[in-house]
Amino acid sequence: MSETAYADIIRGHLADVFRRDAAALASYPGVQVTADGFELTAFGQPCNLTSQGIFIGGQPEWGPRGIIISLLARHAVSDMCIETPWRAFRELPGSAPYVGAFPAHTEQLLVPHVPALHRQREAITRDLQGCLPEGDVPGDWALVVNPLPKIALCYHFYLPDDDFPANVTCLYANNADRFLLTDALADVGEYMSRALIARLP
Repeated sequence: MSETAYADIIRGHLADVFRRDAAALASYPGVQVTADGFELTAFGQPCNLTSQGIFIGGQPEWGPRGIIISLLARHAVSDMCIETPWRAFRELPGSAPYVGAFPAHTEQLLVPHVPALHRQREAITRDLQGCLPEGDVPGDWALVVNPLPKIALCYHFYLPDDDFPANVTCLYANNADRFLLTDALADVGEYMSRALIARLP
């Protein structure tokens, strides 16, 4: 990806990351310290975070995903991810300006693909290192994934039937707002949903 208007913002976040003690970020699950920065998984793809930029799948990322990842790294904290009870996006602090757009960009985006996602659920779960949520959950299929270290989402998928159309619900780990601001969490949902669609044949 060529540089965008976000490039200077991303560089600023990265400069702060590499100026500070990175022990908190290095402690995140799945984060590995490398000679030039950190390796992690972002939206189901290998990601390298260096002082020069962020690379997803070997390609430079100067778009919104780069902003999200650099923010996560810049504001790394020692808190553990607490998944339950899961929270709807509208329950996150400061979500009001984004509540209208969130369903369209994260949940309704997936609705046409629900049958295909259901058919590929085992492969998708395996490839994204996801898992089923604990306990009884609504829907025909549910999936817990980590778009980023310490950020967990729980998707509930409802297949269409004679009475109801397909539907999708996306929930956030209980303390997701400890790791990213709510506007960034909204983007996390959208890009993870796009990553799910990208897994379809």
